[in-house]
Amino acid sequence: MHQIDTSKVLNVAILTISDTRNKDDDRSGQAIQSLLQSNDHAIIDYKIVKDEHSLIQDEIQNWVESTKVQVIILNGGTGFSPRDVTYEAVSQLLDKQMDGFGELFRMLSYEEIGPKALFSRAVAGSKSSTAIYALPGSTNAVKLALEKLILPTMSHFADELVKK
Repeated sequence: MHQIDTSKVLNVAILTISDTRNKDDDRSGQAIQSLLQSNDHAIIDYKIVKDEHSLIQDEIQNWVESTKVQVIILNGGTGFSPRDVTYEAVSQLLDKQMDGFGELFRMLSYEEIGPKALFSRAVAGSKSSTAIYALPGSTNAVKLALEKLILPTMSHFADELVKK
């Protein structure tokens, strides 16, 4: 079996998408930071933007163009309300989409919350040499995604994106 090295330190940017949260009450953004730091990854940047297509895309593009950021993790705006535009904003930017991420996330979510898992439009993929994950805004969803899917594989993903 192919072993994945999870010990590599990665530089990560975090973007919370919310019309109402700030850095003091952004529990999901705080959970992402905590889980990354407890696994020795570096938080390069952390921002909160409103549910606006252009704001989300501009921030992602700035980080993709930065030579420091290897991974971007977004949370919020992945549902079906009219203000939820994260899926569209992220999907339009991706060079390659990791189809299995959303599928597996929804399967794992189903085990916890039942059929409401269908309403998550979590997505992952890459833009240039940057890994990008877009998660729901729920703190439980963020923890599930990081613990079960992202942390065990993100070093491998980052390595794949810079292979020659």
